Amino acid sequence: MKIYKKRILVIVAHSDDESFGCGGLIKKLSLNKNDIKVVSFTDGVGSRLNSNLKEIKKREISSINASKILGFDWIARYSYPDNQLDKISLLEIIKKIEKLKKKIKPHIVLTHNFSDLNIDHRKIAEATLTAFRPEPNENLEQLITFEVPSATDFRVLKNKKNFLPNYFLNIEKYLTHKIQAIKCYKQEFKKYPHSRSLIGIKNLSKIRGHQSGLKFAEAFEVIRKIERK
Repeated sequence: MKIYKKRILVIVAHSDDESFGCGGLIKKLSLNKNDIKVVSFTDGVGSRLNSNLKEIKKREISSINASKILGFDWIARYSYPDNQLDKISLLEIIKKIEKLKKKIKPHIVLTHNFSDLNIDHRKIAEATLTAFRPEPNENLEQLITFEVPSATDFRVLKNKKNFLPNYFLNIEKYLTHKIQAIKCYKQEFKKYPHSRSLIGIKNLSKIRGHQSGLKFAEAFEVIRKIERK
């Protein structure tokens, strides 16, 4: 029986968000013998013109391949309408997350940032924050949000709070794995100079590294950190 250090829950709107958003951190946590579970809420392609069952299945296979590279398990895959989570009751999504919370009892939760352009991302962020509201005798130690290229960077709001990273992780050892995982989702990365291009992903890692005195980094915004002992 494996003995894990920490239980990690990554909550994403679409499969691929985990690789684009925190692939480096997931790989590090995996190599350090932590138990990592990921849940997605939509198929990620249902809103597209060429969407069909074949594309949905292809996306699922891509997500399985990415999980093998990064070292995590898919705990649940919900089939809510892609890019239409604003039509779903927030309470319904919260209840789904609360069930996983009760089952996994995670120490660390990773999810989208509240400022993202993608409506699905924002809905999941709000639901996660609510599901993990502070209660006595909880396991949660850290609630962290990540950035996703073309979602976090494309929504800059004047005089409003945007993604403000306060936690930088050195991913020099894990960048190759992150890019390999992203490559599993061939339909999701774009041609340069798009921020979702492979060059764009590497450049973002360099920028976050420059901001923190590192060569390559992933950036996160810590929403809550609790020292329980």
